[in-house]
Amino acid sequence: MNIGGTLIAGPAKGALAGRVNVPGDKSMSHRAVMLASLADGVTEIHGFLPGEDNLATAQMFADMGVRIEWLNSAKTSLRVHGVGLHGLKPSAGMLDAGNSGTCVRLMTGVLAGQDFASTVTGDASLCKRPMRRVADPVRRMGATVDGSDSGNLLPLTVRGGNLKAIHHVSEVASAQVKSCVLLAALYAEGESTVKEPRPTRDHTERMLPLFGQPVHVDVDGVIHLNPVGKLTAPAAPIHIPADPSSATFFAVAATLVPGSDVTLEQVGMNPLRNGWSRILAGMGGQLRLVNEAKVGEESVADIQAVYTALHGLKVNPADVPDAIDEFPALFAAASLADGEFLLSEAEELRVKESDRIAVMARALIAAGANIEEFPDGARIVGGRLAGSCTVDAEGDHRIAMAMAVAAQCSEADITINNAAAIATSFPDFVPLAQSIGMNVHWASV
Repeated sequence: MNIGGTLIAGPAKGALAGRVNVPGDKSMSHRAVMLASLADGVTEIHGFLPGEDNLATAQMFADMGVRIEWLNSAKTSLRVHGVGLHGLKPSAGMLDAGNSGTCVRLMTGVLAGQDFASTVTGDASLCKRPMRRVADPVRRMGATVDGSDSGNLLPLTVRGGNLKAIHHVSEVASAQVKSCVLLAALYAEGESTVKEPRPTRDHTERMLPLFGQPVHVDVDGVIHLNPVGKLTAPAAPIHIPADPSSATFFAVAATLVPGSDVTLEQVGMNPLRNGWSRILAGMGGQLRLVNEAKVGEESVADIQAVYTALHGLKVNPADVPDAIDEFPALFAAASLADGEFLLSEAEELRVKESDRIAVMARALIAAGANIEEFPDGARIVGGRLAGSCTVDAEGDHRIAMAMAVAAQCSEADITINNAAAIATSFPDFVPLAQSIGMNVHWASV
């Protein structure tokens, strides 16, 4: 896949230091705009992540008649003039999710509740990602979903209305699947439930009550939603914490580069999102939490990350869903740690923006790492990275940023092609990385 954008990253020229305010949480930004659009009233949102993925979600609702008012030029604050659960209008054309799997999978639940047909498409990468996992449950609720490969691939056409409740047992630990079902359940007759093989990030469950929709979670983890028939815009603004997935890149870099001391400000510490910090701490990483607080229903803290000698680790499978987006950065850490890093039960990594197990393995092996792939994970024996190579991020934002982190401790520069997708989640990655001393820059055109 040739999407352009070349990063040059190389050995850090000294210790990394400073304070970084990383952008708002990507997952919560998606959900905040969705629920605000479906609510009665006006919702104010601050800390929104203006990456291409989240902007695609906002544009979808604008295309269906929602007025979105940007409050600053950076597009981190906005007002959403909600139209209510039944106020969306058919788009004049196809709805474009760009590169965002979260957008299209959650929107499948929203569109399943509409009494008109909508067609959703995306870029070349997204059109290869599996959608049957969300198409099947909303079909069982009464929606019609058509698309390539029997509705498994984009473009998907969804026609909804007159939904019935569902008791869904998910085959995969996926917050996207869970959230799709919960959003469709807002339109269904009766109480819907979702049972997951393992708990996944619960931002949807935490945010829905802010809009007046109760969600109940049993002691055994089964999620219940009995629709009240409307969402109501909260009186207070929604504040979105800093994205832990973005923070991970800088935390890993700080633990790898000798002498480093970096503080990441007000990062979301949701227990179902901080698997990365548990894994990095298990590898010996020194992470200190300060200024712990609550933002809405989410925990936040400043994270101080300092250099330490990392070692290998056998990853606890229970931590995998809570770190699923951070494994590219953790692979970079493992390739430079002392000893063996072993990951299993992480087959979900193969159906992200890229096959992240295969793509990270190819890139790190090119840089000199020792990696063995498994169908559901990998074995990495840490050591040195020679660098002096060109690797392909294959249009995956997290691969590009992870390789830029790995390069800080390589022996020579690493050229990272097809890195432009960084704009989907972290447009300011390069200047923020440079602000703490990371050796990374865009190649001149």
